[in-house]
Amino acid sequence: MSDVPAISIRNLTVSYGTKPVLVDVSLDIPKGSVVGILGPNGAGKSTLIKSVMGFVPRDFGTVHLFGEKVDHVRGRVAYVPQRGQIDWNFPVTVRDVVMMGRYGFVPWYRSLGRNDRGIAESALADVRMTAFQDRQIGQLRSRQQHPVFMARALAQKAVLLRPEVPFAGAAAATWAAFVGLLSPTMDQVSIGD
Repeated sequence: MSDVPAISIRNLTVSYGTKPVLVDVSLDIPKGSVVGILGPNGAGKSTLIKSVMGFVPRDFGTVHLFGEKVDHVRGRVAYVPQRGQIDWNFPVTVRDVVMMGRYGFVPWYRSLGRNDRGIAESALADVRMTAFQDRQIGQLRSRQQHPVFMARALAQKAVLLRPEVPFAGAAAATWAAFVGLLSPTMDQVSIGD
């Protein structure tokens, strides 16, 4: 089963209303890959990622993650949203956001435990955000916001990430450090547009 790709897309077609955005896309991405999707605005990069994640309906085609349908591996998949998709006024701290990555590991009737807090603290340390853990997320500078959601994905122990990949300045250094945290021995793949 080790030769099963992390992502397998076959004949994927996605439309918004009557406008086709993706037509007959087929693609395999091996485990342990870091893949960039390049193209002009409106070319369908985000739509491809959202359809892989199951966030937008497919007109036709199949998507498998690690050989299984998306619904069967949802707990193993982390999605790092773009800045515009986040309510920065929501009253949660940096620590709260990272702890959200642990919710899928405990039953609804149980609180997060010491182990979960330790994993979240470790993820914060990995992205160098421990000093900001008690701040409300909207109080962070823009270059500090993205690492919080990367830490949440790390705390989730996810195998698939979708970051808004920054290519300049301090954000690029943070991204490079984040990619270095992904173990090549784990079944991980990072995709971004």
